[in-house]
Amino acid sequence: MKTSPLPQSAPPAKVLSVVELRKQYGATVAVDGLSFDVGRHEIVGLLGSNGAGKTTTINMVLGLLEPSSGSIHIEGVDLARHRTRALAHTNFAAIYAPLPGNLTVQQNLRTFGLLYGVKRLSERIEELITQLELARFRDVRCGVLSSGEQTRVTLAKALINRPALLLLDEPTASLDPMTARDIRARIRDFASRGEGGVLWTSHNMYEVEEVCDRVLIVSRGKIVLQGDPRALPAQYGKATLEELFITVARGEPS
Repeated sequence: MKTSPLPQSAPPAKVLSVVELRKQYGATVAVDGLSFDVGRHEIVGLLGSNGAGKTTTINMVLGLLEPSSGSIHIEGVDLARHRTRALAHTNFAAIYAPLPGNLTVQQNLRTFGLLYGVKRLSERIEELITQLELARFRDVRCGVLSSGEQTRVTLAKALINRPALLLLDEPTASLDPMTARDIRARIRDFASRGEGGVLWTSHNMYEVEEVCDRVLIVSRGKIVLQGDPRALPAQYGKATLEELFITVARGEPS
């Protein structure tokens, strides 16, 4: 007698769930009880002035820092208990974290693809080289590429394992407006067409309004405001997101 295959469980709606996350160094509290999530197909902006706790939060989600308390789940997997499984669903890109400059574009993608255990890696590399228009740089060492070209290669690396959670820390900083617009479009395409979500930090308020579905404004390690970046300023009597951000950064009442 034939038996029906067991139904596969649906993936969780949240690609990232952070609960009461805290990081303390001696008497200094860098992150103070953050709770938030990132949904599938969603781009969430994490905003805050320097020292607000953004990078510390990103580093804890990446498993580079151990939280003092709280929990992080990626695709429903507890990062503290199953670090390798959780991080297999994650990838990262930042303009300050360039790829090895002595390796070519293809060598970099192959190296990171092997590290992530990507199946049918050669096909995946070809897909990304085509998608991100990198064919003419395939055999060029990354160290001699322009900042815009390096950003596209870094994004290709960040997409190599088809991550459920894509972490982006200032991904378009220092890029010219045309290149930055192209990178934003490709990240929006990733979120809308695939099965992943994005956590994005930026100081470019125009960019955040254009790209993000939701923003979290952090001050002194706490989330003080959150909502739709296009509607949030008016809710607090401000004309723009930048004006609201400056008000929060200065510690003024909103």
